[in-house]
Amino acid sequence: MVAVRTNHVGQDFDLKVWARGLHIKDSDRDEILKVFAYCHDHMPETLAEEEKLAKRAAEIVGILLTLHMDLDTYKSAILYPHLEEHFFTLEEANRDFGPRISRILHGVKDMEAINFMHNLSSGAMVSNEQVDTIRRMLIAMIEDVRAVVIKLSERIAVLRESKNMDEEIKVLLAKESANIYAPLANRLGIGQLKWELEDLSFRYLQPETYRQIASLLDEKRIDRENYINNFVEELSQALKRAGVEASVYGRPKHIYSIWRKMQKKHLAFSQLYDVRAVRVIVKHVRDCYAALGIVHTRYHLIQREFDDYIANPKPNGYQSIHTVVLGPEGKAVEIQIRSESMHKNAELGVAAHWKYKEGDTQGINSEYEKRIAWLRKILSWQENMMESGAIVEDFKNQVFEDRVYVFTPKGDVVDLPAGATPLDMAYQIHTALGHRCTGAKVGGSIVPFTYRLQTGDQVEIITQKEENPSRDWMNPSYGYIATSKARNKIAAWFKRQDRDKNIEEGRALLQKSMEQHGIKLERSEIPELLNEVLNKYNARDHKDIYAKLGSGDIRINQLMNFLEEKFKEKYDAPDNTEELQKTIEQNQQQWLNSARQAKGKSQVMVNGVGNLVTHMARCCHPVRGDDIVGFITHSGITIHRRGCDQLKLMVQKSPERLVEAEWGENYSQGYAVTIVIEANDRSGLLRDITTIIANERINVLGVSSSSNTRMQMAKIIIRMEVYNINDLTRTLSRLNQMPDVISARRE
Repeated sequence: MVAVRTNHVGQDFDLKVWARGLHIKDSDRDEILKVFAYCHDHMPETLAEEEKLAKRAAEIVGILLTLHMDLDTYKSAILYPHLEEHFFTLEEANRDFGPRISRILHGVKDMEAINFMHNLSSGAMVSNEQVDTIRRMLIAMIEDVRAVVIKLSERIAVLRESKNMDEEIKVLLAKESANIYAPLANRLGIGQLKWELEDLSFRYLQPETYRQIASLLDEKRIDRENYINNFVEELSQALKRAGVEASVYGRPKHIYSIWRKMQKKHLAFSQLYDVRAVRVIVKHVRDCYAALGIVHTRYHLIQREFDDYIANPKPNGYQSIHTVVLGPEGKAVEIQIRSESMHKNAELGVAAHWKYKEGDTQGINSEYEKRIAWLRKILSWQENMMESGAIVEDFKNQVFEDRVYVFTPKGDVVDLPAGATPLDMAYQIHTALGHRCTGAKVGGSIVPFTYRLQTGDQVEIITQKEENPSRDWMNPSYGYIATSKARNKIAAWFKRQDRDKNIEEGRALLQKSMEQHGIKLERSEIPELLNEVLNKYNARDHKDIYAKLGSGDIRINQLMNFLEEKFKEKYDAPDNTEELQKTIEQNQQQWLNSARQAKGKSQVMVNGVGNLVTHMARCCHPVRGDDIVGFITHSGITIHRRGCDQLKLMVQKSPERLVEAEWGENYSQGYAVTIVIEANDRSGLLRDITTIIANERINVLGVSSSSNTRMQMAKIIIRMEVYNINDLTRTLSRLNQMPDVISARRE
């Protein structure tokens, strides 16, 4: 039989009829109706919208009832869809329902941070604000698991609704649920929600395959059900005669799990062993193995299909015995054997233990504690990932992918992402251990660094006295490491080792460039000038600037443009306001004469007067549409973007030289702008980037690129001509959406 839920809300929804059908206390039913009335009072006079939200809320409550949640959870579930539509605020909910409900609602809202994680594969950078929201989401999952359960149930309700929506909307919702919410439900062990998220998503993403499998299941459904009923009766009697108290029943089949098994094992539907499936639920763990002995005594075992997940639980805590036997007529039957507590954990996961946060610790088992500890562990990822921009990758690995659990020689357990290597394990244990690692043994045998650890492996890390990591370890094509945590720690080590060398190279490069630009300073004076630009480059001191120059983190041309202005201001500017005013007056007539010659070509209006001699600042390259201001210099008025860092420094010392400016109406020339693109290096990258720029009809003035072969990264600098800020914004947006592009920004 195919798994379906029996608590769907029908098309003709009657709230009171629905409430009477709930198997709950009368007092709880009255409280639920009061919450619906509250939502009704806060709704606009739109009957269709009210009915839609009421039905969704009822669907969510129906799902939560199967998980045996409490009244506060049901109330929060009813309020949440209406809160999402902004018919009332969290503050109002807190006032009218108290802090307990408000906290749950706040937790569910924080779960919205998961939405943008659906775009993980795009490679887009994540802002600090988004990172903070993810952290709040995870904290909410720890503080009150009910918030997670409500959100997962709400996603199922929305998927059910979407069957009548546009195809594009259905596919987007299904992808999000399949990629994010179903794996999260699996990681938290909530099987009842996991299977429906998977099946509904599969139904919308691959409708033809879904219907084909459903049809195959339905073709011989009656014969199969009769066979299972007879098998259940026969096995029940055998267990009873042996004195094993058990509940035996046919297990529903999930279409997605059938398809996944067909894909994984390359089998046709007719070759599957578990189309006929039975579940045996017993009182105690010892009864599981007693039942297993009876099954294997009575029926022939298919050896390769046996798994003992009681002795070796799955990473999410799932425990059960799976075996496949040949039943009557030689037909294969899959049998799952588990205790009542294992069954509760498999179906409800952390939802079975939500009372933990209410202070009721009676009956809480170690699996819940492990899941909570896992969630807390996730919160530490930001510390290692923030600087590298690899937050999203690591978050995805830790939350949504399978894990492996390996042992040290002392028996300590190390939790790692699937695909981790011995080097990943070494860096997970301690940074110094990773730096000193020279090899590894698994089960007493030497393995290469590319070995993928498996759950249960006992791993011994072989070390030397001195730290000596290799740059090859960071090369993705070699496969030595799989985690960004290890990669970041290796990169940081080399960064420290190379600093002295980079400082010397950066100092020599700067001195040579300063000579070429006519900036003549004693060596002792250069640090004073560099101190003016520390904030711009996020540097601690002038040596930091040298190191960044030597490593390529700062482009020399960019720095020189900035230093030229600072040099003129610091060493060549008039010492007082009177001398500055005299200079302005001497040049005023020259400006006006130039303005008359350029009549009709005004590009900028300064203080309401057009046609003054102006030039665009090289430090910020303003473009038509930018918010601009002018700054008086000896050669005229320099136009800056209002947020320019260099302008801010100059205004601090000479605020009287700042003048208001705005774009003129007649200027139609282009503006030279430099953009910087950082991306994962690959063949055809530059071609794809220039194709996008060409499609925007933008003229490229120059291109330079560099590759970091160790990190497999490319940096491309493009100087191009644009006519307004909209052209630039649109182009940067399209570039940021390209696969492998990490960031595209204006210099």
